[in-house]
Amino acid sequence: MTSQRRNDRHADVSQPQWLEDILECIRTDKSVRKDFDKGGRLHIDRPLPFLSVHIGRGRVDLAARDIAAANASYLVVNDIKEALPIITAVGGVLRARFGAFLLLDIDELDHDTLITDDAPYLPPFEIRIASTQDQAANEAATALAEGADLRQVKFRTPHVDRFELQVDPQAATLAAQTGFPLVAVRFAPIYKQPESGNIYPDLRERLVANIFDAGLKACAAFIGATQSLKLTTHRALGRKAFVDAVSRADRSIDDVASSFDFLLAVTPINTEAAWQEFKAGRFNQEPKFLYRPLSVQVEAEKRKLFSVAFDRFEDPVLYHLYREKQQELDLQLSLISARETRRFVEYGRALYGPVEASLHRVASEILVKTAALADDGDDIESDPHTADCYEVDAAARAMIADYHRQYPGFAAEVELRDDLPSGMLVSGERLLISRQTLMPKGRVHALLSHEIGVHLLTYFNGSAQGLRLFRSGLAGYEGMQEGLAVFSEYMAGGMTVGRLRLIAARVVACWGMLEGRPFTETYSMLVSEHRFGPVAAFHLTMRLYRGGGLAKDAIYLRGLLELLSHLKSGGALDPFWMGKISASHFRVMQELSLRGLLKAPVIRPAFLTHPHAQARLDKARAGLNPLDMIIS
Repeated sequence: MTSQRRNDRHADVSQPQWLEDILECIRTDKSVRKDFDKGGRLHIDRPLPFLSVHIGRGRVDLAARDIAAANASYLVVNDIKEALPIITAVGGVLRARFGAFLLLDIDELDHDTLITDDAPYLPPFEIRIASTQDQAANEAATALAEGADLRQVKFRTPHVDRFELQVDPQAATLAAQTGFPLVAVRFAPIYKQPESGNIYPDLRERLVANIFDAGLKACAAFIGATQSLKLTTHRALGRKAFVDAVSRADRSIDDVASSFDFLLAVTPINTEAAWQEFKAGRFNQEPKFLYRPLSVQVEAEKRKLFSVAFDRFEDPVLYHLYREKQQELDLQLSLISARETRRFVEYGRALYGPVEASLHRVASEILVKTAALADDGDDIESDPHTADCYEVDAAARAMIADYHRQYPGFAAEVELRDDLPSGMLVSGERLLISRQTLMPKGRVHALLSHEIGVHLLTYFNGSAQGLRLFRSGLAGYEGMQEGLAVFSEYMAGGMTVGRLRLIAARVVACWGMLEGRPFTETYSMLVSEHRFGPVAAFHLTMRLYRGGGLAKDAIYLRGLLELLSHLKSGGALDPFWMGKISASHFRVMQELSLRGLLKAPVIRPAFLTHPHAQARLDKARAGLNPLDMIIS
């Protein structure tokens, strides 16, 4: 044994073998996950110059335990005698490696002393912070106090006090017995009802996430003061590996998501026959749409969905992402089960949101300003520059082959289908093309950039992340996905007046549908007011009224506007290629990427290499109106 190792062990010949094995793992950069009696655990996913500690003392289900266990490096044990030899040994190895080491002692107060039954409003709550006397620990405590501005917790605001370490026996003992710099945080259990002890789940979740983040800021301040590690942001101190509980939940959530195809479930299978019937009735009778029988037992899938356990994730960020996805899947299942009922439109409104006044205003402006350029496009069958389904199929297979040569994991399939309306859609790893499809040849590449270059590409990039959630999509991802997909058409040089008018008309028509306007009135409005041809107007209206009224089509323009705003404010595109995410998840994706939980995209869209792509992207960054995207 080397002299360094003897120093690490403080010459303690009685040190058990399991502890020596742990120290050897730390020395050789291997992860550690050692379980102890009564729910104790030491977890180190990589060597870092700190250890978060929670000593349970026989208490269970504490938020303080969850906060400590959210860290990449933590120790949870039942009593201080059990903790001391582990902290001393582990801390010795880590201090020898980094030149500095911090203990972050996390616990909660026994009572929420500031709240009373007759309080006219919710009072502040206590957060108490102490530290050892060294400068680095004091800077860490200051950062913790500043980071504990828990406004996101809502309901209660923090009252932060600094206290002397000696008044807390646990913290004083840890500092004295180990000799390491220490920061202690104690907070009021505001997530518990004072009398019954019952939990406020949402409040607990917010409290854990925010104090955890403040703790990371404290560790980052200590690291900065000691220069023990190069650090770009405190979030880089988070976990770089997820525990088995995350993998199990990920598979379970994906099994539910894969049990049904939402778009196919709400897409009519008799669009052409319905059109002929609608035309024969002189456009005055609402068409009757037929749908596939549901292949999923909704109640069974909901039982599976809500049997998925998230309580052992030990990662507030991933916990939040999966809870969001669980709620979205629940809503989607409710939506398809309400198909062809009055409840369908309200579930759709809940899933996709209403048409905001600002969005309606932009869409109306596009239609007004392009009215003189309107072309109904209904004579496409006689146009020699029209591509049929077979030409689209051949072009799609060629584009997929190009992506496959760059990344063998890009294993998309193409299917020609008789049970779809004209056009194409992506379902998982499949591109489905209707045999009714006819489109201008000049639009084929742009639309394939939309479907393959965005929807399929993010599916396969998401698949490469290790968690299936990023391929099936984070909750609310569809708006940004469609915004990116529409933007890809512009980047590929295929954004036409007709295409932009179609996207704008979807918003205006969706607004009318949500207001209760009948199918025939919306169809008539598109034909008479906005000069859409009969076939185009019918297909647009069908998309909005399918299933009983689906608000999805407003998200294309909404997502595009969100993306243009993101680019104008200096936002990057690359994180969006990592998987299927929404604009609201951009910061989360950056954090997970910094932590090493996400990989860079394995493949980037081909339309970014278009000869004019950089110039078009520069225009978008300078500030671009959708009308400026039209390419003649």
